[in-house]
Amino acid sequence: MYNYDEKPELNITPLVDIMLVLLAILMVTTPAIIYEEQILLPDGSQKQSSNNTKQDMIVRVDAKGVVHINNSSMSLAEFPDNLTLLSSQYSLNSPVYIQADKNLVYNDVMFVLKTLKKAGFIKVALQTAG
Repeated sequence: MYNYDEKPELNITPLVDIMLVLLAILMVTTPAIIYEEQILLPDGSQKQSSNNTKQDMIVRVDAKGVVHINNSSMSLAEFPDNLTLLSSQYSLNSPVYIQADKNLVYNDVMFVLKTLKKAGFIKVALQTAG
């Protein structure tokens, strides 16, 4: 009547199907998850302060995105072209200080930093208030 020599087979096809569906759902929903952490930037410390001299270039960027070098002012889009004209007045080994408004977008400050590095300035530093 019963054949006890026959071994039962485990059908794993439904298990694989369920796992593939769960994997597809995970792959679709993972890019939609947005993790945002509030970061407060430091004000800086008075332990070390930099002394600006006349030969040092000071690049100031205000909250509107206007870049000021000495008495000249320009937009961020005009900055790379004007920097090549102004860079002949400064030594590439002299320090360059970037003073950026704290309400600026991170990419704007990094654009200024990258442009100064591409122009050949070696010593570029960010200055903070107080």
